[in-house]
Amino acid sequence: MNLPESVLLCLFPNGLVLSRQSQAFSDGGENEEDDEVYGVDFDPECFAYVLDFFRNASDTFYGTNTSPGLFAAQQHLLDGSPSDFGPSVSQNPLLTKQAIIVLREELEYFAIPPKEGRALTDEHGTANQALLDIKHKCGQNVMDKRNIFTALQRNVHKENNIAEQHLIDMLCMSGFNRDDEWGFRAMEPSRCCISSIALVLLKTGIVHHPPGQNGERPVTIDYNQMATAQKLLLFWRKPARKCWWDGLEVDLAVPGEPPIPVKLWARRVWTLELSLV
Repeated sequence: MNLPESVLLCLFPNGLVLSRQSQAFSDGGENEEDDEVYGVDFDPECFAYVLDFFRNASDTFYGTNTSPGLFAAQQHLLDGSPSDFGPSVSQNPLLTKQAIIVLREELEYFAIPPKEGRALTDEHGTANQALLDIKHKCGQNVMDKRNIFTALQRNVHKENNIAEQHLIDMLCMSGFNRDDEWGFRAMEPSRCCISSIALVLLKTGIVHHPPGQNGERPVTIDYNQMATAQKLLLFWRKPARKCWWDGLEVDLAVPGEPPIPVKLWARRVWTLELSLV
């Protein structure tokens, strides 16, 4: 199974060790086993979400031992004329592979409490409990906002960034919906960081219709959609990153309490890539 490049880089930041070091380079010490243990800073629940999505996508496309997949019904597309999909079929892997759009967000937030308040730091820069509570509430406030495109759309309106609007439009034409939420979202323990990931099947324009009276499964192609999907191949094995700052003022007061206005800044880093299963 071909996992996303950005996920593999998190799992194996120093590369993948395929075998133990040769005994010729071993000192035979007692801590030899410990020397080959590599720590990985990646949420196991997020990894399970990615594996489940990729496994289900693979089974649907290629089929299982008990049921055929979509690929069996569209193999005749490989016999189409080269002009249909470009110079040659071999240059369009969307005909033979299941494509998945992978969108990740690494968010780091900074809470700026009111000047007149109990949220303070000591002479060593250590936050008191009141400031820690504000940071936790700010994190929960961000966690509860699960819509994928709200923050980027807000930046579009603020900066009038046409390129960002085109990015949203392209993603929504290729598989996402404008009101989609992150598939997985979690706050890192003891850090003002939130990690999110969303996976969606790429809309290639290949449409599988319900079986006909004779059991055949008609397949048609929307060539405009296929052309849009092929643009996403630019991100195959080449993750692209985008970073921007997002600023808001939030009220952390519970009902019945006086307002607690807090300026909340977030540094968002998006990673976009295309994976082929």
